[in-house]
Amino acid sequence: MNLFYKVFLRLALGAVPVLAVWAFFFHYFMMDEVTDEIDDSLEDYSEMIITRSLAGEALPSNDSGSNNQYFLKEVSENYASSHPAISYRDSMVYIVGKKETEPARILTTLFRDSEGKCYKLEVSVPAIERSDLGESILWLIVWLYAALLAAFLLINVVVFKKSMQPLYSLLAWLENNSLGNRKEELAIETDTQEFRKLNDAVREYSNHSEALFQQQKQFIGNASHEIQTPIAVSINRLEMLMEDESLGERQMEELYKCIRGLESVSRLNRTLLMLSKIENNQYEEISEVEFNPLVEKYAGDFKEVYAAKGMGISIREEGRCVVRMNAVLAGVLVANLLKNAFVHGAAGGEIKVDVGVDGFIVGNTAEDGPLNANLIFERFWHGEGKSDSTGLGLPMVETICRHSSLTITYCFGEGMHWFAVGK
Repeated sequence: MNLFYKVFLRLALGAVPVLAVWAFFFHYFMMDEVTDEIDDSLEDYSEMIITRSLAGEALPSNDSGSNNQYFLKEVSENYASSHPAISYRDSMVYIVGKKETEPARILTTLFRDSEGKCYKLEVSVPAIERSDLGESILWLIVWLYAALLAAFLLINVVVFKKSMQPLYSLLAWLENNSLGNRKEELAIETDTQEFRKLNDAVREYSNHSEALFQQQKQFIGNASHEIQTPIAVSINRLEMLMEDESLGERQMEELYKCIRGLESVSRLNRTLLMLSKIENNQYEEISEVEFNPLVEKYAGDFKEVYAAKGMGISIREEGRCVVRMNAVLAGVLVANLLKNAFVHGAAGGEIKVDVGVDGFIVGNTAEDGPLNANLIFERFWHGEGKSDSTGLGLPMVETICRHSSLTITYCFGEGMHWFAVGK
């Protein structure tokens, strides 16, 4: 999840409970205020009836059309002493005027007249309007706070995107520029102190890394050339020495071993140089490469070279495999996989190559069981009994695939090793 959505989600999750608690207390205090107003009207109504009753005046009619009702009756001394003088409650009452039962707010008052008699007065006001008001207030709060939350998040989105624009520009520059492939200098104008420091740090680090990269690339090229030259000279001198007829068989054998060792070092040097060039993005020329003719070409070449092993090879084409990549690396990729199949396949075994639209698969008969899938693409790793290998063939394949946005996978089945290259 990117930074924008993470901040947006956290703001939303943080604001919702705050607004919910605020809405709850707002609704609670609003309804409490409404209840207080109703209770005040009940007290006034009750006080008016008690005053008239004590003064001996005529009491108002219950059927006054206001839906306000009262009930006055005499109670015992025990009842009066065991109940509070004033109490409020919500209950259902029968409205005489409407001839139906409705919820109401009821005030109960106990009082005495001049003769000491105890009376119980209940006055009620319909609570229908209060319930409707509470529901209306509740929905009003919900919509109000939903709009408030949306406005709050929208403002934060605008402010966040505007404030973080220098960071997005920096990330875009980092994505479009890499070591050895810098397209433009970092030039992002901002008046935010933290972003200015970040830009300066990235610019300084990038310049330093670019300088080191160029030095490393030059050193690797020079070192490889300097190493390759004396190796070639040494091989030529040893071959000239082997032409001396006075040398014995033992001496000739030792010279041959020296030449093989030097040739192995030469191959290793060239392979490491190519790996370095690939990782340093020095193979930049990209074109559409078709693997079908490459597979046929290298399969024929290796079949002749390793004819002594008696290995058969079959190629099945199910479509044209075309990939945009460096043509040189495509040839190295196919050559390494086919050479690996011939060199490490069982003598008299079989090699199968399937080429399709989405990639190609190379399989060879296994001499033993499956290889270690976690180590086969590690540099200088040798399988059991393969100490004569440089251990760079499959790592070269993996590096080329990674550089060219391809995939390389290994599996073992039907007594064969399978390497699949996919788009």
